Order: sequence, then structure tokens, then C-alpha cells
Amino acid sequence: MKKFEEILGAYPNVSLEAIEAFKSKFESATFQRGDLLEKEGQVANYLYFIQEGAARSFYVRDKRDITISFSLDGEFVTSMYSFVTRKGSYENIECIEKCSCLKISHEDLQKLFLSYPEIEHVYRLILERYYIALEDQLVFTKFKSAKDRYLELIENRPRIIQKASVGQIASYLDMSIETLSRVRAKI
Repeated sequence: MKKFEEILGAYPNVSLEAIEAFKSKFESATFQRGDLLEKEGQVANYLYFIQEGAARSFYVRDKRDITISFSLDGEFVTSMYSFVTRKGSYENIECIEKCSCLKISHEDLQKLFLSYPEIEHVYRLILERYYIALEDQLVFTKFKSAKDRYLELIENRPRIIQKASVGQIASYLDMSIETLSRVRAKI
């Protein structure tokens, strides 16, 4: 829970009472490698905080597995579209290693917003970070060369290289495994 408390500590305008109420609604959960936190077509009912481990978000189209993001310890993860809209998810979220998580239900989170508006503010800031990360990923994959995408991944999120498979990394970087192999060979 230490990393979770550090994240909450980044928001100094939140009362101790609100933080304690927020923490009290999270429950611990452990998932094994390959377990799905969220499944395509189902409504995402939980917001997860990864205390330890790693997960990836992906979808399958035309029998191709397309990785759209990775989440590491100290980060929140869910199918945000589904969690917010209450519609079926278009993505799967899979643990790529054993994960120790904290999770809060959509229902509990909504109740907290009513009792503690400052928690809603923190949630909005978390959503803003999520949105910025998605926009960065869009720019990252559409406007940079394969080599630059790989170098930026090494520089900004090197732990992904250690935790994910070559195929998952290639998919995330929007390139084939062969292209990724060529890029890696030249570095």
C-alpha cells in the first residue's frame, strides 16, 4: 500500500479523512500471469492500482493481437472507456506477470465522489494523466520512425523491455517483429 499512499500524497489539497475513506474502499487482489483484469465485451467494474507487477491492454482484430498500452507498478489501469461509459470494453487487460493490485468498484468510487468531492478532483487528475499518455502514444506511433519509437521506449519505459515479449513490444510500437529485430540489431 506504500506506493498507493505515495500517489495520494501527491495531492496535498485532499483531506486526511478523504484519503482514509478512499483507501478503505480498495481491496487487495492478486492475479497470476495470463489472468485478465478486464475482458473485451464486458463492462469494466473496477479501477485497479498495480502495487507490484505489470499488465498490458490489447485487443484482437483479424486474429492479430494488438497491444495498446502497458501498465506497471505504481499505475492505475482499467478499460477507461468501459469504466466511464458503463458499456462493454473494446480491450482486454492481461497480467504479463504476477500482479498484486488494489481495486475499487465503480459503484464505491461514485459513492465516494458524493461524500468527498475532493476525491472526484483526484480522479479527474488521474484521468487527465491517462488521456495524456494515450495522446503521447498516438503521436509516438504515428509520427516517429521505428528506431525513434524503440529508443524512446528504452529511454522512458525501459522496464517494459524487461517484462514484455518481443511480439508484444513490436505490436505496441506498431511494427512487425522483423522490423523490431532490425532496429535492435542496429543499436
